Amino acid sequence: MDKTYPSADAAISDINDGVTLMSGGFGLCGNPENLIKALHRKGTKDLDIISNNCGIDGVGLGLLLDNGQVRSMTSSYVGENKTFERLFLSGELKVTLVPQGTLAERIRAAGAGIGGFYTPTGYGTPVAEGKEVREIDGRFYVLEKPLPADFAFIKAWKGDTHGNLIFRRTANNFNQVMATAAKVTIAEVEELVPAGELDPDHVHTSGIFVQRIIRGEHYDKPIEFRTTRDA
Repeated sequence: MDKTYPSADAAISDINDGVTLMSGGFGLCGNPENLIKALHRKGTKDLDIISNNCGIDGVGLGLLLDNGQVRSMTSSYVGENKTFERLFLSGELKVTLVPQGTLAERIRAAGAGIGGFYTPTGYGTPVAEGKEVREIDGRFYVLEKPLPADFAFIKAWKGDTHGNLIFRRTANNFNQVMATAAKVTIAEVEELVPAGELDPDHVHTSGIFVQRIIRGEHYDKPIEFRTTRDA
């Protein structure tokens, strides 16, 4: 089945206000840049976003935040965005902070159909407030529930028209696991090839988890902090 869409705007055209959206990547690496920009153009509001972070001011998911399109963020790291800080401190943005490993596992649990899991991470901290705690073999664990979404934006290096994906290095972070946890997964790739051209042994995410795929038109691949030294 050919799952290609002609553009990012076409692929996100049915994303309406109030949906829960996952967006892959780690920092600014592996961000689905074209899909985020398309959603920014569409102006969809009241988004509940699940992502490791919220980009930086004016870059990545920061575009949506700057434009007032985000209602809540579920993240593990939020320290590089001044707009995020201002909205959080003023109470305009609902924020749920989740330890990074727990965030990844909650997403994985949603994709795997697991109803919950126990982890020692967060026990005795505000992370555990209101959650079931159980002692197992003398150690205390917190029950964490799966974290699903309506849509997932995924960035891969290469994909085929059937939605099979290959990631590169750090850009794989959160993208692969998020692809399994949403009702509709939309992938953007740098290189799109006909079905059958990818080596099955190299495929990270099977096309069964991907409903739509586009070839990204342009990638800025920004750097959060550029560090240089004299030669």
